[in-house]
Amino acid sequence: QVQFVESGGGLVQPGGSLRLSCLVSEDLWSITAMYWFRQPPGKEPELIAVSLSGGYTDHATSVKGRFEISRDNSKNTVYLEMNNLKPEDTAVYYCGNKPEGGWGQGTQVTVSS
Repeated sequence: QVQFVESGGGLVQPGGSLRLSCLVSEDLWSITAMYWFRQPPGKEPELIAVSLSGGYTDHATSVKGRFEISRDNSKNTVYLEMNNLKPEDTAVYYCGNKPEGGWGQGTQVTVSS
């Protein structure tokens, strides 16, 4: 069982930027896949980014070109760089190593003027 702690969310204006962090309780280099998900109120979770230990990354169409997932294995931390934020990015953001669940507690991102 791996635990995750998300942080870095907050209130930001449209067009602004945030960097989310996900602290992982185990050695990150040993975890094959890490994911970022988001869930707006009343909506199903959406997979938005994946990072594999071999360096592969991919992002959902809704965030491609604006968000970037990365790893710092020395800090056991996964990041999500979020740029050009839009109101539709408002959601609770989660990280984890399985798409089925077992994610962290989440961090709220609100994009509003």
